[in-house]
Amino acid sequence: MVVGQIADDETTATLKRTLAPEWALQSGVQLTWPHAGTDWAYMLPEVTACYLRLAYEIATRETLLIVAPETEAVKRLIDEQLPKRATAHIIYKTCNTNDTWARDHAFLTMATTEGPELLDFRFNGWGGKFEASLDNAINAHLVEGETPVLKGKYVDCLDFELEGGSVEVDGLGTLLTTSECLLNPNRNAQLDKAHKEALLKERLGVNRVLWLDHGYLAGDDTDSHIDTLARLCPDNTIVYVKCTDKADEHYAALQAMEQQLHTFCTADGKPYRLLALPMANAIYDENGERLPATYANYLVMNNVVLYPTYAQPDNDEAAAEVLHKAFPGRDVVGVDCRALIRQHGSLHCVTMQYPKGVLPQTFSD
Repeated sequence: MVVGQIADDETTATLKRTLAPEWALQSGVQLTWPHAGTDWAYMLPEVTACYLRLAYEIATRETLLIVAPETEAVKRLIDEQLPKRATAHIIYKTCNTNDTWARDHAFLTMATTEGPELLDFRFNGWGGKFEASLDNAINAHLVEGETPVLKGKYVDCLDFELEGGSVEVDGLGTLLTTSECLLNPNRNAQLDKAHKEALLKERLGVNRVLWLDHGYLAGDDTDSHIDTLARLCPDNTIVYVKCTDKADEHYAALQAMEQQLHTFCTADGKPYRLLALPMANAIYDENGERLPATYANYLVMNNVVLYPTYAQPDNDEAAAEVLHKAFPGRDVVGVDCRALIRQHGSLHCVTMQYPKGVLPQTFSD
């Protein structure tokens, strides 16, 4: 077993029903594929190349689910570009989509003593910024019919707006999130903080919520998703983005975030082990807008951590070293995500992992 891995019987040792942490044993990962009807249309070849690399890195290790309006065309492309050892582990689901941010429109999966539960929260395009009705319907398509793509108990949570990138859990009762996102009036405005926290505890099976009140990334559309700033890791560890350049526009906010992280304690009152990720050097689009490049936007899989790189060798290497410390025993593999940040997201934003028992097992034990 990989160091930091949570076995099936250990995942719910403390709680009988809780949102599975990302490092729990997985059955696979979802990608929602870019197409000409998305905002990627102007740079479709560039972003498709990034997705092909992601598909390879995922499907050579775990089952990969690809969702797209025209899956036959995607399958032809993948069969041409990727080796059989990857294509043999890809399954496809055809349905209409607005965009590609699987982290935020896909199911959140609960680990329970009765098997997985698939929680379907409402996705409203990050507070109504973008049309998202098709993406909000993807989950229903994945569990419909006599042979659903995903296995697990479907749970309708469409009365509450919640994106996967906005919450981090440790599987032991703690949830980490940001005030800027979950308390924003563009989501669930009818509820105050106390009601939102109570609902998070009840729906996600946690018993405490850590609210991060500082930190942001320029160019971010999500209202400061936690997965761009700070991430819970095994063994009472938090990795976070640290800015050391006083001239950088993020310096004050990220310094305040770091100070607040130092005040957080584990459930048994001990300080967290904090590991600082480097701040990526500024990257701008053709209009001079700074893009939200962050090393916190990584994906944990069973035996590997896939993390975004930005053609900044020193920073890319430093980020890999931190992730090796946070997830000992796993490989750490970089994927160039300069294409993804052009639409204001990165690697974690376009993926969603599913715990064991949800996706078909395509690898032999």
